[in-house]
Amino acid sequence: MSSTDTPMFRQYLELKASQQDALLFFRMGDFYELFFDDARVAAEACELTLTSRNKNDPDPIPMAGVPHHAAKGYIQTLIQLGHKVAIADQVEDAKKAKGIVKRAVVRVVSPGVLLDTDDLAPRENCWLVGLVSDGVKWGLALLDVSTGDLRVTELPDEEQALEELQRCGASELILPDTLSENAAIREAIGEKAVTWLDISAFDSRHAKKELCERFAVHDLGAFGCDGHSISLGAAGALLNYASQNSQTSLPHLTGIRAYSVHRHMVIDETTRRNLELTRPMYGRGRAGSLLGHIDRSITSMGGRLLKEWLLYPLMEQSEIAQRQDAVEAFVVRSALRTDVKEQLRSVADIERIGSKLAQGTANARDLVALRRSLEILPSMLGPISEVDALRSYVPKDLGESIAAEIAHWLVDEPPIATTEGGLIRGGVDSELDELVRLGKEGKGAIAAIEQEERVSADIPSLKVKYNRVFGYFIEITRANLHKVPERYIRKQTLTNAERFITPELKEFEEKVLGADERRKTLEYHHFVALRERLQDALALLKTIAGGVAHLDAFAALADLAVDCRYVRPKMVDESRLEIVAGRHPVVERQALGEAFVPNDLSLDLRDRRLVVLTGPNMSGKSTIMRQVALIAILAQIGSYVPADSATVGICDRVFTRVGASDDIRSGRSTFMVEMSETANILRYATDRSLVLLDEIGRGTSTYDGLSIAWAVAESIATNIGCRGIFATHYHEMVELAASCPSVCNLSVAVSVWGEKIIFLRRLEEGGASRSYGIQCARLAGMPKEVIGRAKTILAELESYASKHPTPQLSLFGKPAEVSTSGDTAEEDPVFSFLEGLDPDAMSPRDAHAALYELVGLAKKKG
Repeated sequence: MSSTDTPMFRQYLELKASQQDALLFFRMGDFYELFFDDARVAAEACELTLTSRNKNDPDPIPMAGVPHHAAKGYIQTLIQLGHKVAIADQVEDAKKAKGIVKRAVVRVVSPGVLLDTDDLAPRENCWLVGLVSDGVKWGLALLDVSTGDLRVTELPDEEQALEELQRCGASELILPDTLSENAAIREAIGEKAVTWLDISAFDSRHAKKELCERFAVHDLGAFGCDGHSISLGAAGALLNYASQNSQTSLPHLTGIRAYSVHRHMVIDETTRRNLELTRPMYGRGRAGSLLGHIDRSITSMGGRLLKEWLLYPLMEQSEIAQRQDAVEAFVVRSALRTDVKEQLRSVADIERIGSKLAQGTANARDLVALRRSLEILPSMLGPISEVDALRSYVPKDLGESIAAEIAHWLVDEPPIATTEGGLIRGGVDSELDELVRLGKEGKGAIAAIEQEERVSADIPSLKVKYNRVFGYFIEITRANLHKVPERYIRKQTLTNAERFITPELKEFEEKVLGADERRKTLEYHHFVALRERLQDALALLKTIAGGVAHLDAFAALADLAVDCRYVRPKMVDESRLEIVAGRHPVVERQALGEAFVPNDLSLDLRDRRLVVLTGPNMSGKSTIMRQVALIAILAQIGSYVPADSATVGICDRVFTRVGASDDIRSGRSTFMVEMSETANILRYATDRSLVLLDEIGRGTSTYDGLSIAWAVAESIATNIGCRGIFATHYHEMVELAASCPSVCNLSVAVSVWGEKIIFLRRLEEGGASRSYGIQCARLAGMPKEVIGRAKTILAELESYASKHPTPQLSLFGKPAEVSTSGDTAEEDPVFSFLEGLDPDAMSPRDAHAALYELVGLAKKKG
């Protein structure tokens, strides 16, 4: 008979056939076993020993296993690698089974539908995302099973759909197989986990009917879904997939939220990466990103909400003002803010506890944490409800009845396990109290039996013990075996002792253990009943969680504003951007060995629509551009901003093209990536956008690069007509202001002292005439002989250029006046007091320290 032709393997193969895209964890006794390719994959990923079943067969079956009590960690490892895991458990009592024990797949764990929310990053959503197209429009749906959040949106074309797909940060994708050959989809998916379903799973009419039935409504208009069709098909596919995998009806999904990308500022993936909004370019986690800096929330719920705000800045002036008012309420009430933040430390993740309730995975400690969270809300929210700007975020029902119900049934410090007893308070069930009494008396009786046997057998070291296999037994050391009474029945032999039972001990065991098992069963019954009753309050818990998250986020932004000296920006519905003493929120907090220099900036659609920004490398051009973008984004999430004052005209999109990168996977060079991203900006920017471009035209010949840079800047200023900053080393670009009245020139000031270059970090009117690349190379540690040779070559090139002038770009208009921000030491009184010092003996850091003593002189010079 074949090694697979057994009842057990037939059962395994039948279950595996239904879960072809998952690794099957097949329960066998105290282990989950994997076979065939599943075993090979799991063994490599989890560093398990790969063995084989029926080793003597010509074709033995690969096999690997994990203990059932430790399976969670192995499953999580596999999920993090993008695998799915199907868990096949025994679904009948082995003692009552006739033949092989019946098994069934009780849950499928995947990156978007996890076994336990405890495995998730607390401040991150776990989005299961569906995307489908009807050939014209695109529908996108997002579902976070861990919080019960379901959202839908519809988009007019593929490019915007893929942009939104990138923004939401999917943990797992559910897509129709009709898109499987779409190259753009494949590229956007990257390494994300994806499940391809038949297109019929995305039927919008069937999904709409199911959603109406789920939410007990006639139509979905109350959820803002008027006009939505194809996105509902994506939502239906997600719900069915998640329900089947979790083996629950997902009762905590109590609504659906439609949103429009046009009601939020659009920030594409390139811009998010360049601005380091949610993660730094280098390193892992949030540290070093804008989110890492502003997230001073206490609860995980508040942290998730702040990230959502940062990815989806508002466009409606009234909505922004409402958030600003709430932040300001905490800014001006420091005592209230301090008290709220302190009390929030006792509030658990109510959203995710609700999810665990819905899926039947919440344990007693989860419920006690929920109780304590709800108990603290009345004292915390009472003062808040008296503040006009905050009152609307305080739920009317704070869940006191839920807290009382939990307190009535559960002890204050329950164990983690729900089946081992110790959960239920005394006095709530007389039968349970009696069983507990019997258990306590049993422990006393054991001590009495032990003492009695010691005396009768004259063995002082005799002990009465218990384990799950043998129950109660008497243990006697080998040195005392000659004293064992004849009535003792040998049960087990150990190296240094032997174990015995007596008829009296066996009778006692049946009485005590019977009571103990009945107690555990009854406690578990009460606990499950309580957990099921609490499912009726899932909608209320979601409302409470939403209110707490908002208040936490407002308090966090207020704390940020006070600690970092931020100001409330004035929001206007026009294309202006006026910043006085603006700062980069992240860079200014870093220890860089020099004080951060604030800068002013003014942009409007009249005479300062586009700034051509010049200055040497390392002078701070990129930092200035990024801080302008971050101030605009912070303002539109309702936050205060790092400046002395700011007037921000609402932006529909922020674009940045900063830094150099290639795309080796798709075979695109740095220049090609730059051109592709710039083309995307020119295609989608509007007159309400903010565009920040750095060094456009690198990677090709000087004239090619300059021509592209000029044409791009001219298009932004004249065709698109939006606010922008165009940083460049092509000094000829300053002449653009002569032909475009809406273009102005700014430069980052520097001073040169001998061979030293001093970065002043200060914006000033006019363009720079030099790049100081050789000085920057010197600061970077370039060998002296290379620096010397470069200076010689530069002199030769400049001499040649003076004899062979290049064509004047000023043929498009009168050349602009070029202001020089790089005077020598002899011409600059700021450094006159340094005469006599040796420039080579001073490091740039020393020069910076001296620089701030000369601020007054610098201001006089202007």
